[in-house]
Amino acid sequence: MASELTAAPGAPPARRRRPCVLSFSAARDRFLRRRFLSAGLRPFSVRLLSPAGTGTTVHVWARPRPARRPVLLLHGFGASATWQWAPYLRQLIGAGLDPIVPDLLFFGASFSTVPDRSETFQARTMKSTMDAIGVRRFAVVGVSYGGFVGYRMAAMYPEAVERAIMVCAGVCLEEADLAAGLFPVAGVGEAAELLVPSQPADVRRLVKLTFVRPPPIMPSCFLRDYINVMGSDHNQEKTELLQTLINDRKLSDLPKISQPTLIIWGEQDQVFPMELAHRLERHLGENSRLVVIKNAGHAVNLEKAKEEVQPASKVETSELGDLHVPRTT
Repeated sequence: MASELTAAPGAPPARRRRPCVLSFSAARDRFLRRRFLSAGLRPFSVRLLSPAGTGTTVHVWARPRPARRPVLLLHGFGASATWQWAPYLRQLIGAGLDPIVPDLLFFGASFSTVPDRSETFQARTMKSTMDAIGVRRFAVVGVSYGGFVGYRMAAMYPEAVERAIMVCAGVCLEEADLAAGLFPVAGVGEAAELLVPSQPADVRRLVKLTFVRPPPIMPSCFLRDYINVMGSDHNQEKTELLQTLINDRKLSDLPKISQPTLIIWGEQDQVFPMELAHRLERHLGENSRLVVIKNAGHAVNLEKAKEEVQPASKVETSELGDLHVPRTT
């Protein structure tokens, strides 16, 4: 795919929402963007054009200078990349790493007119984005849905992806697991209601499932504001992403990646239970290592942010030592 880079405006991208004079979510979004800017990252857009005339735009945060030790950070379902990765930037940069932080398609300011909703298309798009900014080899860290995309990138582009970290990424799930009761939802439709919330009650349930210690009080006015400001774009496309991800999924179809892989899981994850962590470890064999974070759930990257980045000298697995990774707490 052909590509071009454009500078992103300093203000947040326009969103389809009702005007709001006082918005906690909008203020939080501005604060997180400032954290990215203060860490030396700058926003820009990569436009990818296909021969058929369809187009794809990927919004990216990265440092202006060429990356020396690039690490691609892929977020999960949620508002945008800034909301999930802001706590890690300074530690990663301080460790000599160059974080590259895109919004996955249909999150934040990234979108596409291509009808493909597979993680394969997301992976191909992220690889084209890395090519466009001149990064040929990199490590990848994927949280939850971002792990599905990162895993697929590692399988499709072994010459580009040097190593991988999968954080609560249930890539070994099967569609049959839903009917078997492994998850808190019984079908794709219910999963979409949970992960693409449209009502305060949906957000409240999602937070209670993903955090071991959820906030004791979650006022509906704040949750409704979050939905209006950060969670009202591309909901149909996000639902289609989930449907494509889960429908007819079988472990026997999952390729085995060759890169050294660290698997990180919250011990009390209710969204992707520990069974999926052990499946992935068995699937990858000796080329992987499982680290379980105690007193953490699916949102381990938010609940245990301080524990997630540790000096490389403390990592026992030498082949993963170039990546600063969480240890069991």
